[in-house]
Amino acid sequence: MRLFGYARVSTSQQSLDVQMNALKAEGVRANRIFTDKISGSHVNREGLQMLRYKVEEGDVILVKKLDRLGRDTADMIQLIKEFDDKGVAIRFLDDGISTEGTMGKMVVTILSAVAQAERQRILERTNEGRLEAKAKGVKFGRKRTIDRIRVKELHEEGVGATDIAKQMGIGRSTVYKLLKL
Repeated sequence: MRLFGYARVSTSQQSLDVQMNALKAEGVRANRIFTDKISGSHVNREGLQMLRYKVEEGDVILVKKLDRLGRDTADMIQLIKEFDDKGVAIRFLDDGISTEGTMGKMVVTILSAVAQAERQRILERTNEGRLEAKAKGVKFGRKRTIDRIRVKELHEEGVGATDIAKQMGIGRSTVYKLLKL
């Protein structure tokens, strides 16, 4: 029996250190830990693909938490089935569950459905917050670039700084700064 590890974070700004340390503490050699820095909502991940290729019958894959392997229930069930067909077990350290045995597979299937539901709730809350912010007048996206030439043209036409600011949707102090340039 060989131990393998899998660790994943959703973005390149996040750190894999906590997961890596937990896997090493369980006896997984560093060269047998496969990682990804990408969303778990799809299974086409480079580290996961390499892990699928490397494992053989009798091996055990350790993953810190269930949602690190994947978020989509159908994908999780497919992954678990794929590894099971190869004779490879998966153990989730924090959740204290394993795919070894019938009950383990059932629990993992249920928990993967819960993970998918949580992802949906996060997306719904994010969208609700965005809609509420828009209703309150919050602007999203990059700030507009200021048409400096137009500001100078208006000033040359005799339009005052306050009126330029209102027309351009900028602060009066910004108008003065642009006129100094």
